[in-house]
Amino acid sequence: MHTKVNILGIQVSSITLPTLLNEFKDTIQSNSKASVCITPVNSILAANKNAVVKNIYNNATYTLCDGVPVLWASKFLGTPIAERITGLDLLPALLPFCSENNFSLFFLGASPGVGLSLKAKAEELYPGLQISGVYSPPFADKFEQAENDIMIGLINEAKPDFVLVSLTAPKQDIWIAENLHKLNTKIAIGIGGAFEVTAGLISRAPHWMQVNGLEWLYRFFKEPKRMFKRYFIEAPVFIPLILLQKLKSIFK
Repeated sequence: MHTKVNILGIQVSSITLPTLLNEFKDTIQSNSKASVCITPVNSILAANKNAVVKNIYNNATYTLCDGVPVLWASKFLGTPIAERITGLDLLPALLPFCSENNFSLFFLGASPGVGLSLKAKAEELYPGLQISGVYSPPFADKFEQAENDIMIGLINEAKPDFVLVSLTAPKQDIWIAENLHKLNTKIAIGIGGAFEVTAGLISRAPHWMQVNGLEWLYRFFKEPKRMFKRYFIEAPVFIPLILLQKLKSIFK
């Protein structure tokens, strides 16, 4: 059982990627279920303001640290998280892991055609990899019941070990929390925008930017209109809130 670290009331998993994959294997082999949320700063801030999202993150099996600022905050608070695990790290690690262990995958979400591109790329890299389904639902803030039934039906027919959900956070995490008990799968992961990057449709920031907390800047230059609010309006709130949490811990 891994430990969790309190970041603004969100219990973030302190776990390494190899340990996480080993625990995935145990979950599948024991016929259990697990939910995985991947939480950058904007997700933690969303949860801080929304009790429903906060409850989902705190009740997920794994709530992973996505974002160097979250990692830095954990160290500043005196409870360092073991490792940053982004969707862009997890998905490329899952493909060989599933290939080696004969586990199957279902790709749900992203823009039309992206899942199929990822499937083609993954099967090219790992011949014999079992990708049991791909489906991109029409964009909606909340799916109509008929559409939701289609998604559940396709997954249950495919019976994958993993369902990777790319619907942006926290929407993907809410969907998993509401539907995991209906799904014939073992592990559901809110994977974010990792489909496009792993498929080779969008490039990832250089490694030096990743390790120095500058991946956000690279993403902003790639998608300025979409990322402006996240990085320049929402994210600056994170630092004073972490300072306040630190002060409360000192003077409690």
